[in-house]
Amino acid sequence: MFPERFSNLPAYAFPRLRALLDHHDPGGPALHMSIGEPKHAFPAWVSDIIAQHSGEFGRYPPNEGTPELRSAITGWLNRRYGVALDPDTQVMNLNGTREGLYNIGMALCPEQKNGARPAVLMPNPFYQVYMISAISVAAEPVFVPATAATGHLPDYASLPADVLDRTALCYICSPANPQGVMADETYWRTLIALAEKHDFQIVADECYAELYRDTPPTGALEVAAAMGADPERVLSLHSLSKRSNLPGLRSGFVAGGPQSIARLRQLRAYAGAPVPLPLQRASESLWSDEAHVRENRALWAPKYALADELLGDVPGYMPPQAGMFLWLPVEDGEAATLKLWTETGVRALPGAYLSRDTADGNPGQGYIRAALVAPFDETKDGLIRIRDCLFS
Repeated sequence: MFPERFSNLPAYAFPRLRALLDHHDPGGPALHMSIGEPKHAFPAWVSDIIAQHSGEFGRYPPNEGTPELRSAITGWLNRRYGVALDPDTQVMNLNGTREGLYNIGMALCPEQKNGARPAVLMPNPFYQVYMISAISVAAEPVFVPATAATGHLPDYASLPADVLDRTALCYICSPANPQGVMADETYWRTLIALAEKHDFQIVADECYAELYRDTPPTGALEVAAAMGADPERVLSLHSLSKRSNLPGLRSGFVAGGPQSIARLRQLRAYAGAPVPLPLQRASESLWSDEAHVRENRALWAPKYALADELLGDVPGYMPPQAGMFLWLPVEDGEAATLKLWTETGVRALPGAYLSRDTADGNPGQGYIRAALVAPFDETKDGLIRIRDCLFS
């Protein structure tokens, strides 16, 4: 009586982590570095805007976002990436980017591609919603290693032509979760050209794009526009969760070609959960303001430098270019996570929980992910405990 398509999935990462750790006492004051939940303060004026518009909780919100919000989003895209999109047809507000990352499969993945079961490409390790979106529409998730050998970004061009010819969607996260690397212009150009050649769509998960060390990450839409690619070729998703420290606001957007956005809006009309109007009003102001983003980014720079100082001598250590995580090499991720918890009280995440087993093994097996989300002093304490426990 229940569907089989989800029956062979492992438990989600955080229930697995609880099962691994919760029956052990922590070896020190508990310090949570497993979840990418921002701990910096969000702008104080957000609460004022929500309060001023609280009466609009009594109205159904527009599915696609208010005209003002869509204009604020396209204005930000123009300032940030130099692309001009139509706010009426090329963007849609999302109830967090996870909603959009899932619904793209539902709205845009065809039942067949070139007469075969469609393939959906994704990096490995990856954000798990990519896989669930593919499985939900009976597509084949194809896990492509994103390892040190590939610069921690997937080499989609290495796939056989028959797989690429039946590919409908391709997910890519830049800056990457968990590795913190960024796709540069050359990477985007290569991927977009591959998508044009084999006629698939790129789903660019760019939710960490405003947390970077030195240079702003290159965006998928700006490269696609410069190449003169089909406007439907790339969909880009962004969020206020990381940019503005507002994971609870559940507000993001998807931008892309008019036909793709129209199909996403049609699905949203039947099955979506639009963002409440007072939260859309706050989002309008957040996408229009850069001061709070610069202030937030300034809090990340010393934490990146601190990680380099404390862990830079670890063999295989990668200074994060962007994002909020360290991807730390260990012999066995689960064993290291358990040791870290029982000996120090630091709670990290085994890399294998973010990856999928393949015939060549699990590319996350030899890593742990540690989130740098806490304030500086707390982050410093956690990194010292990690260093002394695992790398001394």
